Amino acid sequence: MLFIDYISAFNTIIPDILVSKLLDLQLPPPTCAWFKDFLTNRPQTVKLGPHLSSSLSLSTGSPQGCVLSPLLYSLYTHNCTPSHPSNTVIKFADDTTVVGLISGGDETAYRDEALQVHQSSHLQTH
Repeated sequence: MLFIDYISAFNTIIPDILVSKLLDLQLPPPTCAWFKDFLTNRPQTVKLGPHLSSSLSLSTGSPQGCVLSPLLYSLYTHNCTPSHPSNTVIKFADDTTVVGLISGGDETAYRDEALQVHQSSHLQTH
């Protein structure tokens, strides 16, 4: 088993990529447009004690603490699936577990699966 917990995963959502994936999942275009609008041009400030930073507009990621963030990230990574029939990829929001069967000392399928999960997450987040 390989346990993966992506750091700042919700901050890596790129709205255009998410919308493309939502359309592939056949969500209605108006719903996809709503999600894009929700994730684009969000003002953010930081407060430390009595001090407040100037506002910055963000167009990537999902708002911190938003109840939709785990769902949006799960949809964003929905295509992270096993490539070998003896392996399983289990996802819950930003936590992923790769379960692979190593038979007769041959780790090839398991190692290939772990590499694919790593590469697909790297491509989605950068």
